Amino acid sequence: QVQLVESGGGLVQAGGSLRLSCAASGSIFGITAMGWYRQAPGKQRELVATISNDGITNLADSVKGRFTISRDNAKNTVYLQMNSLKPEDTAVYFCNALQLSPFGAKGYWGQGTQVTVSS
Repeated sequence: QVQLVESGGGLVQAGGSLRLSCAASGSIFGITAMGWYRQAPGKQRELVATISNDGITNLADSVKGRFTISRDNAKNTVYLQMNSLKPEDTAVYFCNALQLSPFGAKGYWGQGTQVTVSS
């Protein structure tokens, strides 16, 4: 099993910045892509950004130019730097990790961290 623990959420004014962290622990062998998703009230969970274990990134169009995803493989941690935050970025942000094994692929989720951007 893989455990993901997020931190760094909070309340910030529009235009501000936050940095989210997600640390993976447990049976982490085989983890490949990690990423961030978010879910606003009444909306479906959506992809924000992903990063492969060799650093290839993918960001949603809505956050390109404002958010940056990075990871420290030595610390088994993925980060999301969020700049120029907008009220529409308000959501619960979830960390995700994909683990590959001879038995197949399995995804893991963190418990989520609230990000609130005030106007």
